[in-house]
Amino acid sequence: MNNNPLSELTLIFFLQTFILELMHASEQQGQKHCEELIEHIAKTAGCFFEETYRENTHKSEQLDNESYTELILGIKNNIGGKFSLVSSNQDCITVTNSRCPFGEQVTNFPELCRMTSSVFGGIAARNFGYAKVEIKKSIARKDGKCDVCIYTNPHAAKGHTGMEYTDTTPVKEINDTNELQCRIETSMQRLWQKQNRQVSEKHQPPAIIAKSPMMQKILQSIEVIAPTMATVLIQGQTGVGKELIARAIHAMSNRSQKPFIAINCGAIPESLIESSLFGHEKGAFTGAIEVHQGYFERAEGGTLFLDEIDSLSPAAQTRLLRVIQEGELERVGGKQTLAVDVRIISATNQNLESLVKQDLFRNDLYYRINVVRLSIPPLVERPEDLPYLVQLIIQRLNKRYNKQVESVSRKVMQKIRAYHWPGNVRELENILERSILFVSGKEMTELDLDLPTKTKGIGEWKDEKEHALTKIEKSFLETALKQHHGNIKRVSENMGITSRAIYAKLKKHNINLADFRVLD
Repeated sequence: MNNNPLSELTLIFFLQTFILELMHASEQQGQKHCEELIEHIAKTAGCFFEETYRENTHKSEQLDNESYTELILGIKNNIGGKFSLVSSNQDCITVTNSRCPFGEQVTNFPELCRMTSSVFGGIAARNFGYAKVEIKKSIARKDGKCDVCIYTNPHAAKGHTGMEYTDTTPVKEINDTNELQCRIETSMQRLWQKQNRQVSEKHQPPAIIAKSPMMQKILQSIEVIAPTMATVLIQGQTGVGKELIARAIHAMSNRSQKPFIAINCGAIPESLIESSLFGHEKGAFTGAIEVHQGYFERAEGGTLFLDEIDSLSPAAQTRLLRVIQEGELERVGGKQTLAVDVRIISATNQNLESLVKQDLFRNDLYYRINVVRLSIPPLVERPEDLPYLVQLIIQRLNKRYNKQVESVSRKVMQKIRAYHWPGNVRELENILERSILFVSGKEMTELDLDLPTKTKGIGEWKDEKEHALTKIEKSFLETALKQHHGNIKRVSENMGITSRAIYAKLKKHNINLADFRVLD
């Protein structure tokens, strides 16, 4: 075969195409089937490669680190990869790769990285008794290269994320993660069923998709922090599922039989936020005709989820700090101190550290709510989750609209993988819902996804217009702040908008209020 390079290249291309087509066909049969297929191919291929290597090198004894490294590099480089050794010792072998054997197509099937993991891990486990394969960087995840660590010592592997192999038993860690995900979802669904006795087709039971390494770490963190009293701050872009993670923490905690109350702080008018959270007494203000219990009292013994916590007014921040510190509150207009036992989980899509530096968020409150921080990755960083999410969403939409869609075409899945999803899971749900309405068969062949193009003059004009208006707004705001020496109340009266809106614009334009207050 070495004398005929064209034949060798043709064979490699055929194998690549065959596996990719097989992956797509398997994907349509369900993700569990796809995983099983990957493991079966990898296990069989790993045994074949090792046997062939032993025959060619006349080695029958256990492979040492040098021979093992030679074998795994040879496997990948002979089928079109560009792997090389970074380091090697008795505990860990690290290799890097700048060219994927599957070419650019691998970005459509990041699950293929598991095949590499299983081949590397299976061979290592047979020769060293144990292996954990950690893929730190991956071309499939658009990192530009692959960095793979094969740990052959369980003590050295501790604390590292990866797939674990012992002797001939593959992927122990994947099984552990699946079991953990199952426990979390079972807890969440039990609560959901209790709260929704009359099940509606519009309200589906909660489910967490966590096939990507980053989301698997989130699941592991949930299991650790859920039984504690620690306050949790969840950070992430709009639409990544921050409330879903908060519900999972509550469901796995010993507070699960008590209320879980979710509040979007940004959706409550500034004049009502304190009353909504902490309650008010009769006659506290015009319209307060009776005693009102706030969300804190209603969440007694349970969990209070405060989404968009960055939008709280300074006064509400002060009251919230006292509740967290002292475990007690006073209703608006009241004098009686009430003890409360509530766990706080907060969420934001803003950079709170930056808001603290700009005096837009209390420093002491930030440290109180940020005992444990969970950062939910955007969908673009979770390519392994995409086919599972698509399958889950389609199943739910089938029930809602009485459809029988079983799969999406390869063209549609490529579109889904290629798009950057700025609205994350929420946007994916919206696009699939819009698209499924026009599907008459069992396969979705078109995706109602308007990708931006450089030729849209109207879009460019809108961008220019928006940019100009933003500059004018910032300039006017800075002038008003100078004129009133940073007095937010006077600036809001001057601009005819609420103080809360002023704070929002300060965040939007990255204006430091302290720069204007020092002029007073």
